[in-house]
Amino acid sequence: MSQGDFILQMPPISRSRLQVITGENHPDRSQRRRGGITRLTVDVPSAPAPGESRPPRWRSPEFFLYYAVFLAVVPWMIYLPVQLSSNTHPNYSLYRHRLKSGWFPGTEIDNSDAQYRSFRLNLPALGVLMAAFFALKFAYMHPVLRGSAPAHYLHRVPFYILVSLLMLVVLHGASIIKILFILSVNYALAKATGGTRLAVPATWLFNCGVLIANEWCEGYAFETLHPSFAFLDAWRGVYPRWHISFNITMLRLVSFGIDHHWACSRVGVTDPGSTMTYKQRAAFHHSRTTYTFGNYLAYALYAPLYIAGPIITFNDFMWQLIQPTEIAPRATARYALRFLISLLTMETLIHVMHVVAIKDARAWTGMTPAQLSLLGFWNLIFVWLKLLLPWRFFRLWALVDGLDPPENMIRCMANNYSPFGFWRSWHRSYNLWIVRYLYVPLGGAHRLVATSLLIFTFVALWHDLSPRLLAWGWLAALFILPEVIARRAFPQSTFGEVWWYRHLCAAGGVFNILLMMGANLVGFVLGMDGARYFANELSSSWDGIRFLFVACACLFVGVQIMFEYREEELRRGIQRRC
Repeated sequence: MSQGDFILQMPPISRSRLQVITGENHPDRSQRRRGGITRLTVDVPSAPAPGESRPPRWRSPEFFLYYAVFLAVVPWMIYLPVQLSSNTHPNYSLYRHRLKSGWFPGTEIDNSDAQYRSFRLNLPALGVLMAAFFALKFAYMHPVLRGSAPAHYLHRVPFYILVSLLMLVVLHGASIIKILFILSVNYALAKATGGTRLAVPATWLFNCGVLIANEWCEGYAFETLHPSFAFLDAWRGVYPRWHISFNITMLRLVSFGIDHHWACSRVGVTDPGSTMTYKQRAAFHHSRTTYTFGNYLAYALYAPLYIAGPIITFNDFMWQLIQPTEIAPRATARYALRFLISLLTMETLIHVMHVVAIKDARAWTGMTPAQLSLLGFWNLIFVWLKLLLPWRFFRLWALVDGLDPPENMIRCMANNYSPFGFWRSWHRSYNLWIVRYLYVPLGGAHRLVATSLLIFTFVALWHDLSPRLLAWGWLAALFILPEVIARRAFPQSTFGEVWWYRHLCAAGGVFNILLMMGANLVGFVLGMDGARYFANELSSSWDGIRFLFVACACLFVGVQIMFEYREEELRRGIQRRC
């Protein structure tokens, strides 16, 4: 997945040694059982003060050349898919049935992706649900806070439980019984095994077993228990496929079980101080009386994050109820504006580029290698946006409620050159969850290859029990190896000051980008057959080879810009580990 929080970065930036006080992050299990706090020394990027990093290159002759390339190439990258989406294109008739009339004057809209279409069509209903949540919250809180307001949010727990149960009844109908049964068994298992060697394997086996059973049995049917229960199957709710969204809930169940086990073993941060970062809040173990069934239900079914996340650990959730995080209203308003801008960007994209419809209809006959490549690229941009929008909507809901879950997308998809950095900035809350509950316990960097393979296998099967996603997971794990080998062969500490090192790193970044795009085209866009056709078109003609060479040169320019952008972040004191 990623090397967690302590991964070496490819661009030549200044580094420092950092000693991190941690408990659960140490691979030595004997020290975990003793509850000892261990000291781990790791290399992390430093955040130097302005002037400590290298002088800016933005006005150097080299970068003026890069700007010229940008001015020529980026408009062409936009023009080409727009031209492919024109109703005068020869392939238009192959996919026109997938288009609808758009709300931009005189345009058609490509709303053919089922996942984004569901979010887009239900956005007004989600807005009503969000408004109802805060209306009910006001009605509940008014009598509760008639006196002096408490310094904590624990009085909200009954409200969260009640509203979440009402929401589940509306969403899933009678299937709420199945959900509550699974939650109850997981809670009983956590309480029975907490503090013992059985806790972690029992938590994982039960929850993975539930995921597989959910998929195979398609959410189960009451009629299979007894014909007299068949009437419950008719009470389906507005979103009957509860088992699809349960993948997110499963992560919260694992979080509660393992956090409770580590609390019983007294593993984690014990002296939080006045303020805590996200990682400290996640590692902080509460008293065992905090891990109650009521708090567990409020966490597992928390309405703003129930449907799609972002994912927050149980420890962090409870800490923010006990010691509320101060969220400035202005920051929340800016975040809402960012969501609206992202939504408008997506609306513009699906009006002027019909890349999803073209891809789904396989209407790529006669396309040049350049057209095929940009069709794949803009499909990846679409995937990034269609995930970013619901995640930002639900995080905005939580922020308005006073809770601060992790941001899932912290960089644009097109602003990545490292597989490690890419996975840390794509679905970041899931990445943090993976690091805490899988990567470090499995051995982390000490067993990087084996751990990455196991993690990507889990991630692929967690998304969907399909060969295509499994192939994507294995490819993603395999494509990490070149960067690992390059870092060991050309360490920054040895070659960082050599003039050619930055350019060598940029060439490596180009190679990484090609591998990452290939893996994601297989997993989320074209599938194995489409990716095979795409690769064949690139490599079977001189036009394809020539385009690939030009594309690599353009990517090289882009990676150089990314390097300098990260240097600029360091000059401004922005600490981003990807």
